[in-house]
This record gives sequence, structure tokens and C-alpha cells, in this order.
Amino acid sequence: QVQLVESGGGLVQPGGSLRLSCAASGSIFSIAVMGWYRQAPGKQRELVATIVSDGITTYADSVKGRFTISRDNAKNTVFLQMNSLKPEDTAVYYCWRLPGYWGPGTQVTVSS
Repeated sequence: QVQLVESGGGLVQPGGSLRLSCAASGSIFSIAVMGWYRQAPGKQRELVATIVSDGITTYADSVKGRFTISRDNAKNTVFLQMNSLKPEDTAVYYCWRLPGYWGPGTQVTVSS
């Protein structure tokens, strides 16, 4: 059974940085397609970034150049480095694994 647990969320001022981590367990992590989604209050959940087994990444236009997704297969962990954070990045961030596993989410709040 696949389990995903996020960590690293919190409150940060605009322009600041946070690094989210997602620890995965339950099956072969190194070949898994992983990603991060987010959901702001009153909005639909949206894709933020994905990373495949060979390290190829994709990003939502709204985070390109500011966020970086990476993975450490030896530690079964995927990361989301978030820089130059904006108030509109405030959301619950969810770790995701193909074909449809989800973590419980971690809150990110960007506010002065």
C-alpha cells in the first residue's frame, strides 16, 4: 500500500522561500511518477509540478522560474523548493503519485 506524507509547510512572508518534502513508502519509488498539487480556498485543486523517473519535470505556468521539483530515489522522497513566494501561492499542497495516490496535505501561507 502506497503512503505519502508531506512536511515543510508553514507561514512565510512574500518573497520568502519554503521547501516541501514528501516521504513515500509502499512500492518501488524510483520508477514512480510523482508530483505536487495545491488547492486554495474556494478553488479547484491544480497541478503545480511533476517529475518522472528519469528526472524530467513539468511546471504550471504560474510557478515556472520560482519552484523546483526534485527527487531523491535513495530516500524515497520528492521535494518542492518554492522561492519568491507570493500571497497567491497560499494553499494546501498535496503530494501525488501516479495513478492516483495522495498525501494528507500541508498548509502553505504567504502573508506579511
